[in-house]
Amino acid sequence: MYLRAIHAEPNITPLLSFIHQNPLGLLTTAIPSSSHPLLQSSHIPWVLDIISSDADAPVKGRLRGHMARQNPQAKAIVEALTSSSSSTASGGDGGDVLEQEVMVLFTAPHHHYVTPKFYIETKPTTGKAVPTWNYSAVQIYGTARIHHSPSPQTSSYLGQQMKDLTRLCETEIMGYTGEKGTKQGAWEVEDAPERYLEIMKRGVIGIEVEIERIGGKWKMSQEMGLGDREGVVEGFRAMGTDVGVTISECVRERGEMCDEAKRKAKEES
Repeated sequence: MYLRAIHAEPNITPLLSFIHQNPLGLLTTAIPSSSHPLLQSSHIPWVLDIISSDADAPVKGRLRGHMARQNPQAKAIVEALTSSSSSTASGGDGGDVLEQEVMVLFTAPHHHYVTPKFYIETKPTTGKAVPTWNYSAVQIYGTARIHHSPSPQTSSYLGQQMKDLTRLCETEIMGYTGEKGTKQGAWEVEDAPERYLEIMKRGVIGIEVEIERIGGKWKMSQEMGLGDREGVVEGFRAMGTDVGVTISECVRERGEMCDEAKRKAKEES
């Protein structure tokens, strides 16, 4: 990811919050294989466990997810792990560590094309304006531990991961926080028959990704001057759509943050 300084988010906490709020991440692997493509990607919803987010130290955290065994990417992963030299460490029933580093990319649901017509200073004055796209994203790189063997430990890992993911999605994404059994009550994994759940678990593999590097950005017209930014804010607001309003507010917020950072840097210089 190109992290241009004016767009990049330097603080860990907002990046981790972004993942928590947008848990559907794109897992990308690069695994040499004679039967599968080198590069593969799959959309997976993740549970984020934060161990430490100290701004003065590397972030310590992990992502927990699962994917279908029939997914070609899962087949390539398991194939690599069962070969004689592709896993750096074997955890047995605790999972096997994939030799190749993996990447997970998270994106916000709201993004949009930016027309030069929004630039109320640059375009009328010089005409030196081109289109762009506003969006926000966070990516992590890390080591993946794969739970794929048919064992009680794998079943236990998958059971807990599925419960935690369901709880996250039902309560924080769907907003079902009412009393169990009511219309506003959350669905729980235990609501499904136990035998059915065991069958479902046999059809997936578990994935834990230890976060080793993290980066992200809000590309929201911060590189433009104040007048042009105001034009972008008003342009998106005038669209009258939910996406337009959300992008408009984000452009204003990120622009103000950028201006404040510049002001502080100038005072300290």
